[in-house]
Amino acid sequence: MKFYWQILRKYRWSLFASPLLIAAAVLFETLQPLYMSRIVDEGVMKQDLSIILNTGLWMVGFSVIGLACAIANAYLSSRTSTRFGTDLRRELFARVDSFAFPDVDRFSSASLITRLTGDVTRMQQIVFMSMRIMLRAPMLFVMALVFILVLDPRLAIVLAAAIPAMVVIVWVVMKRGFPFFLKVQRRIDRLNAVVRENLINIRLVKSFVREDFESSKFEHTSRELRDTSIQAANIIVSLIPLMQLVLNISILVVLWMGGGRVIEGSLTVGQLISFVNYFMQILMAVIMFSMVVMNFARASASSERILEVLRTEPSLTDTPEALAHNYEVERGAVQFQNVGFHYEGGTEGDDNVLCHIDFSAHAGETVAVIGGTGSGKTSLVQLIPRLYDVTSGSVLIDGRDVKDYRLEELRLSIGMVLQKNELFSGTILENLRWGNPKATLEEVQQAAKVAHAHDFITGFAKGYHTELGRGGVNVSGGQKQRLCIARALLRKPRILILDDSTSAVDSDTELKIRQGLKTMLHNTTVFIITQRINTMQSADRVLVLEDGKIDGFDTPDRLMKTSEVYREIYDSQQYKA
Repeated sequence: MKFYWQILRKYRWSLFASPLLIAAAVLFETLQPLYMSRIVDEGVMKQDLSIILNTGLWMVGFSVIGLACAIANAYLSSRTSTRFGTDLRRELFARVDSFAFPDVDRFSSASLITRLTGDVTRMQQIVFMSMRIMLRAPMLFVMALVFILVLDPRLAIVLAAAIPAMVVIVWVVMKRGFPFFLKVQRRIDRLNAVVRENLINIRLVKSFVREDFESSKFEHTSRELRDTSIQAANIIVSLIPLMQLVLNISILVVLWMGGGRVIEGSLTVGQLISFVNYFMQILMAVIMFSMVVMNFARASASSERILEVLRTEPSLTDTPEALAHNYEVERGAVQFQNVGFHYEGGTEGDDNVLCHIDFSAHAGETVAVIGGTGSGKTSLVQLIPRLYDVTSGSVLIDGRDVKDYRLEELRLSIGMVLQKNELFSGTILENLRWGNPKATLEEVQQAAKVAHAHDFITGFAKGYHTELGRGGVNVSGGQKQRLCIARALLRKPRILILDDSTSAVDSDTELKIRQGLKTMLHNTTVFIITQRINTMQSADRVLVLEDGKIDGFDTPDRLMKTSEVYREIYDSQQYKA
C-alpha cells in the first residue's frame, strides 16, 4: 500500500474532496425516509395535501443536491482512478524496461503484458470503487443506524443477528474464492502466451499446415480459462442470493415485530416505513461493502503480481566503480579472461554454456566466431555489452572490466545486430535512426549504402519514408538484415557485433557489405558470427568454439593446420561448392 500511496498522494485534493461529497450525498439520502414518515403520518393519515406537497418539495430538493454531489464524486473518482492507472502502468513499464535479459527470461512476455494491462486495470477499478462505494457504504451504515436508534432502539436488535450472518457469509466466500482469482490471472497469462506465440509464428504455422494443432492448443487453454473463471464466478454469484436471503428474512422479522408495535400504538405507520427503509439502507450498505471486499480480494491477486515485478531489482546495474567514474570506451580492444557462463537455473560445471574462455581481440581487428550449433557463439558475444554477466572470470574492454563502465556508455559504444532481426512499426528512416536519433539524412544514406540497403530503399515509392509493418513484415529477410546492419553502423561504434546477420543475403552482397565495413569502420573491432567460409577467410583471426570451449584462435591459414574443427567446416563448404 505504501507504493500505491506514492502515486495516489499526487491526487490528495481529490481524495480529500471525495469523502466530503459522499458524506453530503449520503446525508441527503438518509433524510428521505424521515420526510417520508412525515408525509405518511401528517399528510396521508390526516389528509393534509399541503404537508404532502411541502415535504415532497423538500425531498426533491435534497435529492437534487445529493445527485449533484454524487455526480461530482463520480467525476473525481473516475479522473483519479484513470490517472492512477496510467501512472501505475508507467511505473511498471519503466521497471520492465530496466530489466536485463535474465530478468525478462524469468517473467514470460505474455505474463508481463497481462500485468501491464489486466492487472493494472483491476487496481484502477479498486481505486474507483474505493472513492465511491467503499466510502459510501460505511457512511450510509452509520447515518442510517443513527436514525434507526432514534426511531426504535428495540427493533434495532434485529441488526445484531443480520449483520454477523452477512459478515460470516462474506468471509467464507472470500476465503474460498481467493485461490481461484489467482488461478484466473495465471490462466490469462497462459492464453496470452498461446495467442502471442501463434501470431508471431503465423507464417511458420501456415507453411507447416499446423492451424488445426494451434487451434486445438488454443481451445484447450481457452477451456481451462473458462472453467476456472466459471468456478470463480460461481463463488462470487453465490454471495448475492445468500445476502438477499438474510436481507429478506430480516425485513420480514422487522415487519412482524414492527407491526405489533404499530398495533400497540408505540410506533406509527410512517415511522415503521421509515424504519424499514433505514434497515434496508443498512443491509444494502453491508452488501455493497462486501462486494468491495470481494473485489479487493480479486485485486489483491493482481496487486501481488504487480508488486512482484516492481520489487524485482534489475540483475544488471551500474556498479559503484562505474558510477564513481564515467569511463569511456576509447579503442575497442576486447579481452576474455578465464570466462565461464551459464544461464539462470544452471549450475557451475556441466551446465556451463562457456568454459575457460581466454582470448584477446585487438582494437580494429575483425574476428570471425565459428562453431557448431550450441557451441556458445551467441552467448559469448552477448557478454561484451553486458546483456548477460559472466558467471566466472571477466570480460575487459581496453583493459577495463566491462562492469566498470556505465551500461549506457558501454552499450552506446557497441553496435549489435542480433541473430533475430527486429524492426519496429514506422518508416524506414525512423527505424534506421534508432542507431542514432540525431543522424542526418546524409549519414543515414551513407550507412544504408555500406549495408547495401540504399538501392532497395530508394526502389520503394516513398523511399526512406516507406512505412514498415510490425516487425518489418513488408520487407524480405535479407532486406531486414541489411536495414539492421545500417542501423548499427549509424552508431559509429567502437565495437561491432554481427550475429550471423548476413545469412539471408547472397555471397556477392555479403562481400560488398564486408568491404563497406572496412572502409567505414576501419578502426572498429568487429565480431562476426558466421558459417560462411568466405567470411572466415576474410577475417583477421577466427575464434573456433566447440562445446563452449575454445578449439582455436588464430589466422585462417594457421587454423587450417592446427584446428580440426576449422578444417571440417572448411572442407564441408568446399564440398558443397
